Amino acid sequence: MTTRDAPLALPGLRGRLQREAALGPSTWFRVGGPAEALVRPADVGDLQAFLLALPLEVPVVTIGAASNLIVRDGGIPGVTLRLARGFAAIEVEADGVVAGAAALDVTVAEHAAAAGLSGLEFLSGIPGAVGGAVVMNAGAYGGDVAGVLDWAEVVTRSGALVRLDQPLLAFGYRHSTVPPGAVVVRARFRAQRGDAVLIAGRMAEIRAAREATQPVRARTGGSTFRNPLGQKAWELIDAAGCRGLVRGGAMVSDKHCNFLLNTGAATAADIEGLGEAVRERVRVMSGVDLQWEIRRIGVAA
Repeated sequence: MTTRDAPLALPGLRGRLQREAALGPSTWFRVGGPAEALVRPADVGDLQAFLLALPLEVPVVTIGAASNLIVRDGGIPGVTLRLARGFAAIEVEADGVVAGAAALDVTVAEHAAAAGLSGLEFLSGIPGAVGGAVVMNAGAYGGDVAGVLDWAEVVTRSGALVRLDQPLLAFGYRHSTVPPGAVVVRARFRAQRGDAVLIAGRMAEIRAAREATQPVRARTGGSTFRNPLGQKAWELIDAAGCRGLVRGGAMVSDKHCNFLLNTGAATAADIEGLGEAVRERVRVMSGVDLQWEIRRIGVAA
């Protein structure tokens, strides 16, 4: 992305603003171009005031832990919102947990476990933050957000703070209907009293399963494609002969072929292009049109 002749005019805020901010180093793939304007609001009130004053024609993209994300090499025009410290609070209640959008899913699971609350163990197997988990109805190891969410609070593009009860989000598989342009800032998850030993044991099982079956220590973005109805994406990819397939510095994982890897020198174009090559091979082999689970944002170089 080329720098504009005149900097983007933005409202003031109490948080941080960086122009032409590098994003690649903070994504799990370690690729991608800069944000024209990276905005880190101090808290919910700061976010509300900023969005209220921001002209509607300025594009806004929100990123979280950047775990299930490709930022394209040309970067992100307009405003990139990244919720951080002021959105990471976790409050444990008698029958649930209230967590800010920037709280990591695994940290929410750990807080619940420490309080003897059961039902959120699956969150320990999701490498992301609460905001993204709500937006995409993240799930793993027998659980998903739709099954435990009571409500989510969002700040709309006009700066209003709105609480949405679970039915209003119309959850589907890896999908929710968070209003366009709205930013998830907080959510409440239901839980039940449980046996602390059993809860800890289940979380240990999940950690061990991830270590054994996924390339968790590689530069990856997690599951690349959604599972088609009644099928497993990785099985279709394997059957199409894509295990170990390489494009530039990107590779389909040998350990779990629904994971793409940056082997060290990949560009975002390498990774996305490899994903499209996999989709084409699967389409030819099985007739199935795999759908991306990884979010892809920004513009090509």
